[in-house]
Amino acid sequence: MEFLASGIVEAVQETVESISKEFGVNWHLLIAQAINFAVVAFLIWKFAFKNILSTVKEREEQIADSLKNAEKIKLQLEETDRKHEETLKDASVEAQKTVSQAREQAKAHLENQREEAEKQAEEIVRKAREAMELEKQRVLEEAREEVASLVVMATSKVLGRELSADERDRFSDAAAREAKLSSN
Repeated sequence: MEFLASGIVEAVQETVESISKEFGVNWHLLIAQAINFAVVAFLIWKFAFKNILSTVKEREEQIADSLKNAEKIKLQLEETDRKHEETLKDASVEAQKTVSQAREQAKAHLENQREEAEKQAEEIVRKAREAMELEKQRVLEEAREEVASLVVMATSKVLGRELSADERDRFSDAAAREAKLSSN
């Protein structure tokens, strides 16, 4: 194993020497450039890269906060939409109830008006019947009086004399009683 390890080390040294001879590596300049690189890298890290990293980290936090806020807003929007839909449904149900109540009230109002009209019609018919009955009574009374007057006049002509007031009243009353009995 030692033989193998020493062989590898020798091969690497030969490769490095051949590269340095062929490409002309100046070791002093290479070391100076390495030191310069290290100093510039440290300065960039200290003054620029740290600030850039902190700015990137702040930006990542802002983006994360914005995403959280966007998610909150999305949830609030969904909640608002749900409440809006619920409100619309409630309003629709309320509107249907209102329309139903209005229909029922209109139906009840029409029924009340119909009943009132029927009562008025019945009252008109009753009054007309009463008026007819009164008119019938009046006409019958006039007819009785006329018949009594005719009876008194016919009797006075038959007797050929003028009847006294007492006789006229008796004949009128008798004729009126006879007319009343015959009309009932």
